[in-house]
Amino acid sequence: MSRKLRILLVFISLSLTLSLMSNTYSRYVADTTSNVEMQFASWQILVNENDITSSTTSSIELMPVMEENEHIANNTIAPSSKGYFDIDIDPTNVNVSFSYEVSLEVLNEDMPDLMITKYSILDSNYNEGDELKIETITDNSIKGTLNYNNDNQDFKYEPFTIRIYFEWYDGIDNQMDDQKDTEVGNKAAVENTQLQIKANINFKQEVL
Repeated sequence: MSRKLRILLVFISLSLTLSLMSNTYSRYVADTTSNVEMQFASWQILVNENDITSSTTSSIELMPVMEENEHIANNTIAPSSKGYFDIDIDPTNVNVSFSYEVSLEVLNEDMPDLMITKYSILDSNYNEGDELKIETITDNSIKGTLNYNNDNQDFKYEPFTIRIYFEWYDGIDNQMDDQKDTEVGNKAAVENTQLQIKANINFKQEVL
């Protein structure tokens, strides 16, 4: 059986677990001899255009982008396939310093050579095709911290995207040999198996 085995890739399922959410634009008002008003810090984050402010857990589904390969049919995955998916984060309505952590896991247990490999941070000015700084993922985890700039009265966070790369690794030190690739691939194609990657995302306010 050829290693160019075609396996249908239906979608990547991303289960997003988010914590420390709260309502935004509340106001504290005290009334004594005069009114004292102070606006609470805003805390509203959009993930792929979904407002996760009032929910501790939400789930979205994404269609991955597969790199073109002349030996593999479009929108399929086989040994040596590579692709990526994007997680868009919009913190424009946040005015505190915060950190984020993305923990990733491939749920297809019978495909140990299917792995998450790299990531890149795309800023709001990125245009497809621009050069990217690509980082290796360690322990399937991505971490970052954004600091609020009190020196700029007009400061607002810009939206950004975490692009996560995956591949069906086919190097000399891979865990699945040709026979196992064929066996698992045939089963996945017959059963219309979905490629599943779980992403747990946690946002946390940074304090002194």
